[in-house]
Amino acid sequence: METFSLNIIMQAAFWGVVALTIAGAAIAIFPRNILYNVLGLALALTGIAGLYNFLGSFFIALMQLLIYVGAICIAIVFAIMLSRPLHLETPPRAVPKVAMGLTASAIFFVAAVSVALKTNWVPSAQRVADESLWSVESIGHALLTRYELVFEVISLVLLVAIIGAVITAGFSRRLS
Repeated sequence: METFSLNIIMQAAFWGVVALTIAGAAIAIFPRNILYNVLGLALALTGIAGLYNFLGSFFIALMQLLIYVGAICIAIVFAIMLSRPLHLETPPRAVPKVAMGLTASAIFFVAAVSVALKTNWVPSAQRVADESLWSVESIGHALLTRYELVFEVISLVLLVAIIGAVITAGFSRRLS
């Protein structure tokens, strides 16, 4: 009986995380306010981290939170500095652009579903011959030794991008 109720709770939690992800994606797409879009994206990415957690990939879930949801702070800075002021009236949406976006989304959805249905899903224990290659310890060791320079270069690129955004936003505000 306890196993049955625990199963129901796990199912409810899973569908709650799925709903959180879909709601975040909808909030990221539909509002006209850029701040709501970015916050919706953060919510959707947090839901994806929850899905990774349900899949048993705790390391990937934490990396999702640290890298993608953490990077949303940079996206908020870019969005606020480089977008039009929020008090200005937004132009109406062009119907051809909306139709083209919906068509592209439908094509991508059909392609993703067809790939998912045609894939022969094999459990990870059967896919990996040497499981020690993909342990959290080995991945962390590789990231902090072999790929350390990559992280440093990425952080410098982000720093240059932020400085460029600040300079661009300041210059464009002086012109107007």
